[in-house]
Amino acid sequence: MKRHQNKNRSMQQQRHPSVVSQLINQWWNRLLKAVTHHEFGSAVELYSSGRTKRDYVWNSIGLATWGGEFPLLTIAVTWLVGIEGAGKFSMAYVTGMMLMYLANYGARTFQVSDVREEQSFAAYQIQRYITCALMAAVGWAWCAFHGYDQQMLTICTGVFGFRMMDALADVYEGRLQQQDKLYLAGISMTLRSVATFISCCVVLFLTHDLGMASMALFVVSIVTFLIATLPVALFETPKSRRPELIEIHDIFVQCFPTAAALFLYALIDNMPKFAMEGTLSYDNQLYYNAIYFPAHAIVMMVGFIYKPQLLRLASVWSDPNGRRRFDMIIFAMLAVTAATTAFMALIMGWIGIKLMSFFYGIDFSQISNLVFMMVVTGGLAAAIDFLYQIITVLRRQAIVMWLYAIGFLASIPISYVLVSSFSLAGAVYAACATMGLLFILLFFEYASIRRSS
Repeated sequence: MKRHQNKNRSMQQQRHPSVVSQLINQWWNRLLKAVTHHEFGSAVELYSSGRTKRDYVWNSIGLATWGGEFPLLTIAVTWLVGIEGAGKFSMAYVTGMMLMYLANYGARTFQVSDVREEQSFAAYQIQRYITCALMAAVGWAWCAFHGYDQQMLTICTGVFGFRMMDALADVYEGRLQQQDKLYLAGISMTLRSVATFISCCVVLFLTHDLGMASMALFVVSIVTFLIATLPVALFETPKSRRPELIEIHDIFVQCFPTAAALFLYALIDNMPKFAMEGTLSYDNQLYYNAIYFPAHAIVMMVGFIYKPQLLRLASVWSDPNGRRRFDMIIFAMLAVTAATTAFMALIMGWIGIKLMSFFYGIDFSQISNLVFMMVVTGGLAAAIDFLYQIITVLRRQAIVMWLYAIGFLASIPISYVLVSSFSLAGAVYAACATMGLLFILLFFEYASIRRSS
């Protein structure tokens, strides 16, 4: 009797596939039909817009998985191939992130806020393909300039390609956000991050070849783009009109100040790492990036607090009688940033350093003073990001490019002198010093705007 019941249960499971299996089958059938009949542009939209709660949840999940992939990968690489290999991977990943700013060109916010579609989506696509090609060319020149060996060249090729696909996917995820379907963009980002992480770890575990694992990141990012990101953007958004050359030109021109500012900030942020390359062994890259992750967590936590309120802040500023209230909000947010930094320092002192030592298999207690200094650096970076957003709300973002240019010029001698003098500690000192300088420049710029208003 029991055997008969088990047999019936098994037959029922075969007749009633799981919800996940149904979704995958439905999506696959829809994709095959669109490819066969060329129906991407005329497909019926199946997913609704205006789902605010779902937008927030999936966007947060997507950002968390995207932001957490690098630290988790470095932990996996450290365990499977050692500190030196993890340092090489970290350097390639950091450089790839910097190049991704070039490919993104600061166009996401401009695209999303283009609610009247003054520039066609086709123009945004063409512009992004051009910047991705530019990223590939600069990445090749970077590798040629440094004269990397075959292993490092393969690692860079895989990681740079992976980051380039991230930049390419961003324009389609921006299209979904523009059409009020941000949750689909969050799902796309989550799927890509999880799939690339798993593929890299599996290949690394089976082969212990960091070059092959890095290429797995690139290949799987292409696959997820082709079967998920690209189709869902074409299925679930209106068909774009034909692009005009002037539209592509306008995107390049209008986004240039933001693109330049973001790229300069990436250079400033990574200058200590560049100063270490060629001067110190690659294991120092791992140490630096490992203690940098808590600082990055501060930037993300503070961003989660204020970024949903930017529209409200713009409304407060637009009222001339609300300027004092606006100032109070600014100082309150800076106080929150300081409190978040202090909280992170307490966590790191209590259990954070011990957890890092456990996960990486490295004793970080020997450089605990550098960990706390990097936490301070993270607080300064979070405040810088906040002030940059506020100055953008005040429509004075063009000046930020020049402030970042000053910070970049200052970061070069500071980083190279301190690294040559104090090695790893010098890189951390340089990061804190340059972020401190940039914070002072942005704070006084905000004060200048307030005086003039």
